[in-house]
Amino acid sequence: MKISRLLSLAAAASLAAMTLGCGQGGSSYSDDSSSASAGGGSAKKPKVAFISNGVASFWTIASKGVEAGGAEFNADVETIMPQDLADQKQKVEDLLIRGFEGMAISPIDPANQTDLLNKAAERCKLVTQDSDAPDSNRLCYIGMDNYKAGRMCGELVKEALPNGGTIMILVGRMEQDNARRRRQGVIDEVLGRDYNPSNFDPPNATLKNDKYEILGTLTDQFDRARAKGNAEDTIAKYPNISCMVGLFAYNPPAAIEALKAADKLGKVKIVAFDEADATLQGITDGTVYGTVVQNPYEYGRKSVEVLVELIKGNNEVIPEGAFIDIPARQIRKDNVEAFWTDLKSKVGEG
Repeated sequence: MKISRLLSLAAAASLAAMTLGCGQGGSSYSDDSSSASAGGGSAKKPKVAFISNGVASFWTIASKGVEAGGAEFNADVETIMPQDLADQKQKVEDLLIRGFEGMAISPIDPANQTDLLNKAAERCKLVTQDSDAPDSNRLCYIGMDNYKAGRMCGELVKEALPNGGTIMILVGRMEQDNARRRRQGVIDEVLGRDYNPSNFDPPNATLKNDKYEILGTLTDQFDRARAKGNAEDTIAKYPNISCMVGLFAYNPPAAIEALKAADKLGKVKIVAFDEADATLQGITDGTVYGTVVQNPYEYGRKSVEVLVELIKGNNEVIPEGAFIDIPARQIRKDNVEAFWTDLKSKVGEG
């Protein structure tokens, strides 16, 4: 009798354990608000995490979209901003232990994170955002076409330098899928190449045509001091440089600081990516020509929406091609004020 009772208890415990966590096979989520009053408890909200690839103002904006999505789609949400690759891995593993049912992640090094991402995909609904990991088992990618956006940035470079010139590209990491594609788009557009996302030029290569010369690509591994140092080194090595292109949110502000210290602000063109306050102020002041902006707020909100639907069992939320396109935009002096006003209202600063 005692053995039988123990076996029964063990079976019950095993069944209960199977319903916990972040399993792809099902969820105890309920969107029936009447269940709270009928059963005397509260309906379980899905637990959704949004994981960045670092710490930057871009991700602060995204976190506001995550919060809005949590309220709109009735989810418990959390935004995680890891410091580096090792920290991102630890954060993902912690979230799995804590029973999160959905994750939206911007992988730092997708080629070397496939095992981690696939492990997460086995235990929860996993999507990528901002930067993709197409070789993993993620369910879809939410973001923009980074190669296309890079070409949009290249268009701004050509507008800023209609007669040609020399260019240095500044970026955080080349390991990220978005960084590689974004950079290549800039290069191909500036040099007048055909549209080909599979192109790749080595970071240390000097590339040129009859009008433009791309001197190289400098990385900083998300180190702000190093980002500014790269801009300072560029000024010292190439005193007559025509343009700096910053591809991560903090790169253009770092270039602004370096050029200001060298008394070259306004003399060297800056073309940017993302919507850091210093970048938008630079466009307003005329010291930055323009920027290509994503929509980090919508990345956050849309990630929550998609994950909640997936947790509820609605796989139709994933479109053909497993890509939810949130298009990039070009911001110049003629539209920066309207864009910035709208951005401030979204993040509660208006």
